[in-house]
Amino acid sequence: MDSQREALQRIITTLANKDDEIQNFIETLNHTLKNVQVNTTKVMIDLEEEFGALQATLDEMKASMVNKIKQEQAYKSQELQNQLTICTNALESSEELLDYANRTLSTNDPEAFAKAAKQIKDRVTMAPAFRLSLKPKISDNMTHLMVDFFREKQMLRSLKFLPVPRAPEIDLVDCLVADNCVTVAWRMPEADDKIDHYILEYRKTNYEGPPRVKEERNWDIIDNIKDTEYTLTGFNFSFDGTTSHQNLKVDDFSVEWDSSGGKGQESKIKGKENKGSGQISLRKNKMSGTPSPKRTSVSGRPASARSNRDRFTGESYTVLGDALIESGQHYWEVKSQKDCKSYSVGVSYRNLGKFDQLGKTVTSWCVHINNWLQTSFAAKHNNKAKFMDAQVPDKIGVYCDYDGGHVSFYNADTKQLLHTFKTKFTQPVIPAFMVWCGGLNLYTGLQVPSAIKSLQKGDGGLGGSENSLIGLAQ
Repeated sequence: MDSQREALQRIITTLANKDDEIQNFIETLNHTLKNVQVNTTKVMIDLEEEFGALQATLDEMKASMVNKIKQEQAYKSQELQNQLTICTNALESSEELLDYANRTLSTNDPEAFAKAAKQIKDRVTMAPAFRLSLKPKISDNMTHLMVDFFREKQMLRSLKFLPVPRAPEIDLVDCLVADNCVTVAWRMPEADDKIDHYILEYRKTNYEGPPRVKEERNWDIIDNIKDTEYTLTGFNFSFDGTTSHQNLKVDDFSVEWDSSGGKGQESKIKGKENKGSGQISLRKNKMSGTPSPKRTSVSGRPASARSNRDRFTGESYTVLGDALIESGQHYWEVKSQKDCKSYSVGVSYRNLGKFDQLGKTVTSWCVHINNWLQTSFAAKHNNKAKFMDAQVPDKIGVYCDYDGGHVSFYNADTKQLLHTFKTKFTQPVIPAFMVWCGGLNLYTGLQVPSAIKSLQKGDGGLGGSENSLIGLAQ
């Protein structure tokens, strides 16, 4: 009986797997059918645009050639009109002289006749009629402006769709998945110098197994790739040492309290800036696959270490990230070093004042942990705080949905939601951190965990019972 039950169970499992494969294939077919309709519309629009451009070019050429014909007509007409005017005047003069000569012949006075004959002889010698060229200066031939578009018509009749190049082949040897980045490399089976650029399509999924086609998992498109390699990354950023308080010792992904006031850090920050310029160039070549966060100084222009070392001062022991968030969903994690007395993690607008502390302004949102004398754990915004009963996690995850207006904080290990701010961002935001008597380690380039995506979707992004709206951005 047990063996039969096990056999039946295996059959059911196999059938369920097959059913799942068929269902996924049906979804793939539906998705492909939809894409056929969408792409058909697109190529029809492209075809109309190309023929419209061709017609516009023909109209432009026609106007130019018609103008040339009209110029030729005007030139020849003017020349012939001038010659016609000269001939008409000469004819009138000759007719007048001829009439005078006929009247002279009928004169009986010898003296008057001799005088008139002499005048006629002089006038005939100077008459324009004898100096005229009785040949048109300009011919009426316009054949040099005639056209025959027979060959062009034949070329137009031979118009056809562009030849489709062979599909690129994935170069598995050069493909790499590491450090939350995916590098895809490919090659063309045969050389084709007509290829202008490549288009990469990719889809994010957390499903283990054959690719699934779901409406909520749309294909993302990256266009105009000139190379045969591309790297997709998460939201990568690091601490921007040029914005930090002078009592903070800053590396790319770590920040520590430095009671010496940052002496000796000036040259190190300068070196980091020089190093950073090369890193930024490389990232531009690789092109991040996320909606592009902009690397920046807090002032919005390239910062120098010397000019911005007092970016924060007083008791605002703050340092900012080096990338802005203007769209999309992003996630990063922060871990406090052992015995860190006080720190804050969050986001803010770039207009944070040099004496401002995170969570105490209307343009900053954070969670604050205080382990000095008495432990406290609170979410802060606009100088208001909500104290939380949850245990302070070893590592805090920060989720920022710029378009949805959510900033959420999680236990990075258990993905337990700690707090969510709901707002409407009116400016780009930037990761922001505060640390006193201790240090923080930063982890970026992370994809948004599926558990967080599910929680945000299930709760409408409001964070469930742990959420409290402390205030809205102005």
